[in-house]
Amino acid sequence: MITIKTKEEISILREGGRRHAQILRELVSMVKPGITSLDLENRAIELIALGGDSSAFLDYKPHGAKRPYPAALCVSINDEVVHGIPNEKIKTLNEGDIVSIDLGLVHKGLITDAAITVAVGNISPELTKLLEITEKALYAGIKVAKDGKKTGDIGETISRFAVANNYGLIEELAGHGVGYSVHEDPYVPNYGMKGHGDTLKTGMVLAIEPMFNLGTKKIELDKDGYTFRTADGKPSAHFEHTVVITKSGVEILTK
Repeated sequence: MITIKTKEEISILREGGRRHAQILRELVSMVKPGITSLDLENRAIELIALGGDSSAFLDYKPHGAKRPYPAALCVSINDEVVHGIPNEKIKTLNEGDIVSIDLGLVHKGLITDAAITVAVGNISPELTKLLEITEKALYAGIKVAKDGKKTGDIGETISRFAVANNYGLIEELAGHGVGYSVHEDPYVPNYGMKGHGDTLKTGMVLAIEPMFNLGTKKIELDKDGYTFRTADGKPSAHFEHTVVITKSGVEILTK
């Protein structure tokens, strides 16, 4: 069921989004060769606790999962698309890598979700372009998310960036409603047709999150039950913001 958040709830989400953005900025500033996924996880836990908030991901068990997610943060490197576990198989960041940092934050009982993919040291022009195009697709998708529009308008807009650059466009993973829980209706795929899908309404809170692969669109799930990888081993980029539909357009809560 698609939910509409109240003005009071949106105010809480706005404050949570501000805290969320501050934490991501701090984590991004740490990224350099030699840093481990566990370093990022531990710092995220510290920063979340400093604000008196909690992780929306830690111990969250999605539908169909065999076990709860075991970390506060998702850290996905190179061919890891999303949901890389930072504290089980600890990974070291190397020069030339790209890394997605994905955080879900609970502030006063309400959840925001955001992610960013960043370079580790100097990266190739090919990877630089992948990050730039994926981020542009996110903001283009956000721009069309207005009262009366459809989820298909968001997906069609995002997909054009992938098609134009011959990137793999993942179909199994998508954006979603958020706020009361990590994943809510509506389903917000990164492809679609204008004028199709669920209708966007003022007060709806969405996590919009394009994921583009340098190669194939096909992905595979690791044995850990959470980490998705590209089927051909080529890098993937992931950017995400939580937004609220307003009477005048859209507001990015995690910017």
